[in-house]
Amino acid sequence: MCGIVGYIGDGKAKEIIIDGLKRLEYRGYDSAGIALCIDGKIETRKHVGGIENLEKIIDDKEYESNIGIGHTRWATHGAPSDVNAHPHNNEDNTVTVVHNGIIENYTELKEALIKEHGIKFRSETDSEVIAQLIGVLYDGDLHEAVNNAVKKMRGAYAIGVVCAHEPDNIIAVRKDAPLVAGIGKGCNFIASDIPALLKYVREIFLIENNETIVVTKNEIKIYDENGQTVKRDVFHVTWDADAAEKGGYPHFMLKEIHEQPKGLEDTLLRRLDKDGRIKLDGITMTKKDIESFNKIYIVACGTAYHAGLVGKYTIEKMARIPVEVDIASEFRYRDSFVDENTLFIAISQSGETLDTLAALREAKRKGARILSVVNVVGSSVARESDDVFYTWAGPEIAVASTKAYTTQLMCMYLIGLYMGYTKGVVDNEYYKAMLEELKAIPDKLRLVLKNESLISDLADRFYHREQIFFIGRGPDSGVSYEGSLKLKEISYINSFAIAAGELKHGTIALMEKGSLVFALSTQDALFEKMISNIEEIKARGAYVIGITKEGNKEIEKQSDESIYIPDCPDELTPLLTVVPLQVFSYYVAKNRGCNIDKPKNLAKSVTVE
Repeated sequence: MCGIVGYIGDGKAKEIIIDGLKRLEYRGYDSAGIALCIDGKIETRKHVGGIENLEKIIDDKEYESNIGIGHTRWATHGAPSDVNAHPHNNEDNTVTVVHNGIIENYTELKEALIKEHGIKFRSETDSEVIAQLIGVLYDGDLHEAVNNAVKKMRGAYAIGVVCAHEPDNIIAVRKDAPLVAGIGKGCNFIASDIPALLKYVREIFLIENNETIVVTKNEIKIYDENGQTVKRDVFHVTWDADAAEKGGYPHFMLKEIHEQPKGLEDTLLRRLDKDGRIKLDGITMTKKDIESFNKIYIVACGTAYHAGLVGKYTIEKMARIPVEVDIASEFRYRDSFVDENTLFIAISQSGETLDTLAALREAKRKGARILSVVNVVGSSVARESDDVFYTWAGPEIAVASTKAYTTQLMCMYLIGLYMGYTKGVVDNEYYKAMLEELKAIPDKLRLVLKNESLISDLADRFYHREQIFFIGRGPDSGVSYEGSLKLKEISYINSFAIAAGELKHGTIALMEKGSLVFALSTQDALFEKMISNIEEIKARGAYVIGITKEGNKEIEKQSDESIYIPDCPDELTPLLTVVPLQVFSYYVAKNRGCNIDKPKNLAKSVTVE
């Protein structure tokens, strides 16, 4: 969840590192720091709060260097504070470390360092243990000291290390946390994510698990866990750095909401051949493979999990294979029924979510075939999968996911159609009709966004509420969960989502005069059932905002307000229904004065348990 940037070359390290950290702010953080090698010493500055706080304590004249590392921290061990912020130094300030992840045996290591070497720790973090351990092991060769330290560490981490005695290299290690190296001319970089480097380089090394890199201004050497050098193909970044800028919008989230039609077009049209049929690049499943699956697991976290809930309806209907959706952090610790006849679908925007990655590895160990749906090319989840489906959403900067979610839904439809048609349970007529409907979705979504002002007006009226409910049936229930999550993520309102049929089994006790309820009613086959549920909550005094398809005026008889989406098949309504909920959440948060792109306590890429 934290950001790492390192630089070595002929340029001004301070400015380059600070700029890179700013480009990683979307990952979420509570403090920032920088360490530079200057005249045989390491100068470290760090401060709680935003990067602007760090900039205020750096003296331009005295703080110039050509090598350094920087960090934005999201607290896991020890509260946010100047002392707990990264970078962390060893006792004599000759070794400095930045670290993403968690060292699981840090208490054991810390106690040994105190007992055997008399080390006095300054912070409450697990990360300082790394710096102190490397410092104790250092004997004139930083690379060797880091390797020896890593052998003693358990957990998930990406680390960057500099040493006052070796001001001509940076050592970095990756284990279960993202790390890339940028290849420049007369300079090189390390970072936890590609956007940090796009202003400076386009040629990237994607660092694999358990690899160490030695970075000088003219060379990057990669070593495997056995110390053998590794040859790695260069990854060329094709997307534009401007795609990570706001483009005139007040917030990244609103920009990304409006980018959804294009993201859906890119995700769909890249997967259709010249005859208009689905051709999934990165997926090699044959009819025999698909017929061998007796069960599918969709495993994810947060918004991606909600995409999986809709994916379950889609794949079961189209491919006629039982689907179970599980939260990755729960899947890991239960005795799941996974074997060689299981298809395991991992959904992750970043491709680095640790719980999802660990669940993937567990399923793979049991023999399952792994299909990943991710947005980041070359990410860990993608590299460890048998088949990969990229969402083509483009960079998503706001912490609250929007376009990643809708493009994940598009992937679920394409996977379901592909499997069903290949298997022979979807006929040619339905297949063609559904593809035509999918092609029409981006323009229908543009029509939904034209009603943005109507949704913002609702937000103006209801932003002061402290409790809001979302209900739906079938695929609408999955969208309800996502709508509720968006609202609580960025506005901090205590929102609830529930399958409408479950209301009378408990939640209806919370309904009272004035309770605000979004009732998603887009499923024609379930519309009468939803009307009954709306009547139940209206009888308790609730204020209902109904969402349904154009032409269905029946909703106006039961709801206080109505939002319409363009008509489309029941299966595809989630692609449209979620957008008014995203827009509502955005404007509610704006009215409440919240930090929309970087909500409190949250991070974009969750790389710890």
